[in-house]
Amino acid sequence: MRRRILPFSAWHLLLMPVSLIFVLPLVHMVLASFMTKAELNRFPPRFIPDGLHLDGYRKLFAETHILLWLSNTVVVAAVSVVAHLVLCSAAGYGFARLRFAGRGFAFAAVLATVMIPIQLLMIPTYLMFARLGIVDTLAAAFVPWLASAFGIFLMRQFFLSLPVELEEAARIDGCGVFRTFVSIVLPLARPALATLAVFTLLSSWNDLLWPLVAISDDHKYTLQVGLASFQGMRRTEWSQLMAGNVVATMPLVLAFLFAQKRFVATMTLSGLKG
Repeated sequence: MRRRILPFSAWHLLLMPVSLIFVLPLVHMVLASFMTKAELNRFPPRFIPDGLHLDGYRKLFAETHILLWLSNTVVVAAVSVVAHLVLCSAAGYGFARLRFAGRGFAFAAVLATVMIPIQLLMIPTYLMFARLGIVDTLAAAFVPWLASAFGIFLMRQFFLSLPVELEEAARIDGCGVFRTFVSIVLPLARPALATLAVFTLLSSWNDLLWPLVAISDDHKYTLQVGLASFQGMRRTEWSQLMAGNVVATMPLVLAFLFAQKRFVATMTLSGLKG
């Protein structure tokens, strides 16, 4: 009877208005990027511009290093994602399947690092990077993102959900631990790897605090640091800032849409459902 009245779940009547609350700021940001400075400073503010003006985009690409910042951010995000997929999957499989002395204590120590505020680690990390000579380089931006405790925990939880019989059958056929991990386990872990890639991409792409501390050369800026430079104490370039936010946000939206199905699959299989 419910299907005859509504072709969808009744919960959608509640979820659709709630989703609009989250979509409206994104839509307003895109529309504001096409406004002139006079329209942006108008009070009361207007939601829809009078026309599609490209002044913000022209100034963004002509007066700033936005393409260089974008390429720097792509490099940082790509290295971070690849390193996370390799290191976190290997560590997660080791904690899930390998038997070694102190495994429980080591895993608890890794998880304990999540509770340490990032602000407490900035000074020692900066001093260590200064001794290594990588301060004010792109390496300073992506080295902290090579691995994370959350990534190790996520992959471990997913590996624990896989049946052990698959790996035992592979070992009976003569596969070693590494061959079993690469040929049997990793292909089954594609949803978890996709989710880890999305989380890492979001975190490394949107990271502002640490690159702001470790990088001072404007040619080494990432997107978030470059966009933060548009905001000053007495003046803010709103048209350029809105256009830059559009440039910085669209790749993330496309990446999430591409990995959406695997993202949801991992949330149900790994026990991380809200």
